[in-house]
Amino acid sequence: MILTVTLNTALDITYRVRALRPHTSHRVTEVTERPGGKGLNVARVLAALGHEVTVTGFTGGATGRVVQDHLTGTPGVVDALVPVTGSTRRTIAVVDTTTGDTTQLNEPGPEIAPTEWGAFQEAYEDLLRSASAVALCGSLPPGVPVGAYAGLIRTARATAVPVLLDTSGEPLRRGVAARPDLVKPNAEELAELTGSHEPLQATRDARRRGAHSVVASLGAQGLLAHTAEGLWRAAPPRRVHGNPTGAGDSAVAGLLSGLVEHLPWPERLARAVALSAATVMAPVAGEFDRAAYETLVGQIAVTADATAA
Repeated sequence: MILTVTLNTALDITYRVRALRPHTSHRVTEVTERPGGKGLNVARVLAALGHEVTVTGFTGGATGRVVQDHLTGTPGVVDALVPVTGSTRRTIAVVDTTTGDTTQLNEPGPEIAPTEWGAFQEAYEDLLRSASAVALCGSLPPGVPVGAYAGLIRTARATAVPVLLDTSGEPLRRGVAARPDLVKPNAEELAELTGSHEPLQATRDARRRGAHSVVASLGAQGLLAHTAEGLWRAAPPRRVHGNPTGAGDSAVAGLLSGLVEHLPWPERLARAVALSAATVMAPVAGEFDRAAYETLVGQIAVTADATAA
């Protein structure tokens, strides 16, 4: 079982309009809803790839109940979310169907009480006993300590469960120092962590700070992986167009599934890039186009640089 942690879960709502213009009314042509937050996005892709996944984090209020209702209908995903008094947030994606551009509106998460944080930590320790790997994903809701991910990483390492961290800012800085097996920042998050805007130098610095392996998302250029086994760059065969929402989470799912399947790094990276591109191409934010993925995965160019290991 793979465990994904989403402390700031959400209900993702996508509106599609013909053209998004400020200061005007819009007629929405299509509305979709799905469980959201980075770890839930990762879990959905992992389940689609055939893995058993358990999701945990926080859920509360009427919005939280909607999220859990959707999870009940997701094959391969087990709901282990921890209830809280506050209400789960919503995220609104407005897609301009003429240009393909997306405008994102993210609500704040619920305030987490100390007793609720304690209940989550107990549940997390229990879930780790049957986990083959764990992904810690996304932002922290109010009330959760900024060093939360660092503590969760140390707990996973104490039980010999491989851990992937995908967050940003101070939670990323503290989490890296706890020595996760893998971190997956984008270029901006990596630059904020290390102070370097040169991706190769920045990934090297992130490893020096404690991460065993670093896989950086470079947008349309694909992924840069800096590991103890070597350095690889993976890129799609062509630039894809569409909605990038959830593309990074699909990449995480590719990396995590490759880890538990013990795939060599080039195959993990090819899967991650193909899933990411197929997510951009999908009509619904955060989903992936399976046909596109199956076509692309054999076309990803993965190049190695043994001198940079």
